[in-house]
Amino acid sequence: MWLTGFDVPSLATMYVYKPMSGHNLMQAIARVNRVFRDKEGGLVVDYVGIASALKRAMNDYTVRDKKNYGDTDISKVAYPKFLEKMQICRDFFYEYDYQRFMDGTDLERAKTISGGVNFIIAPSRQEEKEEFIKEALMLHQALSLCSSLVEESLRIEAQFFESVRVLVLRLSNQGGEKKLSLPEMNARINELLKHSIKSDGVINLFSDIHEEFSLFDPKFLEEVSKMKEKNLAVELLKKLIAEQIKIYRRTNVVKSEKFSEIIQRSMNAYLNGMLTNEQVIEELMKLAKEISDASKEGQELGLTADELAFYDALTKPQAVKDFYENAELIAITKELTETLRKNRTIDWQKKDSARARMRMMIKKLLKQHKYPPEGMEDAVQTVMMQCELWADNAYTLKKELL
Repeated sequence: MWLTGFDVPSLATMYVYKPMSGHNLMQAIARVNRVFRDKEGGLVVDYVGIASALKRAMNDYTVRDKKNYGDTDISKVAYPKFLEKMQICRDFFYEYDYQRFMDGTDLERAKTISGGVNFIIAPSRQEEKEEFIKEALMLHQALSLCSSLVEESLRIEAQFFESVRVLVLRLSNQGGEKKLSLPEMNARINELLKHSIKSDGVINLFSDIHEEFSLFDPKFLEEVSKMKEKNLAVELLKKLIAEQIKIYRRTNVVKSEKFSEIIQRSMNAYLNGMLTNEQVIEELMKLAKEISDASKEGQELGLTADELAFYDALTKPQAVKDFYENAELIAITKELTETLRKNRTIDWQKKDSARARMRMMIKKLLKQHKYPPEGMEDAVQTVMMQCELWADNAYTLKKELL
């Protein structure tokens, strides 16, 4: 297959060290032409001078492609498209000076990138942001086809737009599987810069932080609050809080609802112009501290994370604490958790009978403790939702381990 032009998807570079022509040449270079995941095309390194032979072969064997897709000459198609998209991206940033990306130090380039992100994600530019992402992607794709024709200064300028596009996508990808880590962000920026300006060393958007962004790191939160790029600070905080809420959504019904409502209320006020950048950052910082304090609450009560979720469900109605001593609520919590652990079953998500049996068992246990108080029957529904969430997670975890 290697001899007949097998286009293996993962093969990205081919080194040509012997003369070829005609169909043999076309078959050979086809080995690297498969688009695959992040691979947008292949690279042919020519040591013997096959350019003229390749042009003749392309002319002979791409007649059908020309009919279906138009002219395949990148100087006539891709390069003009690159220039067109470059001008469009410039228009999006006509109010932002990014010259230091082209001629500044590594630190100045990093600040220019973060400033560019801050500029394009402003609430007043939501529509422009979406359009910029699309246009910058097309600019990147056009450049990948005609980079050999593009002068260095334009390649560097294009990498600025690509850096901003990548970081905006990473910031707006709320609820994604990957955490937003500083090393990952720095590595991506450095890779982009190396392609265009041969930058050396690591660029840190945040000076002294080398680990993943943590919502519970006071040093990180303080640095975010002092950022000059307020729009970027808002997006970082919003994303980190959303990721923490996502964890609660899988484990704690009450805290998930509470924190989701708070962040939604704050962001709605921000987008409607009722809160300034500084005010929404202050609101998000308060919420971050509240989430951080909530994570310590279980330790103070002597409860595990699972037990704290059940305690939150039991005490969601504020008036419940007027009817029970806290020690009694903790005792109910621990008994409820232990009962579920002893009776969890692999059939929970498959059989209605298993779900019904668990609901009956929970109601019986609560009734023994005379829970809920009269007039608070809705409280049982919250407890039941938390129990079902816990059981679903236990089933999923067991399935993954198997």
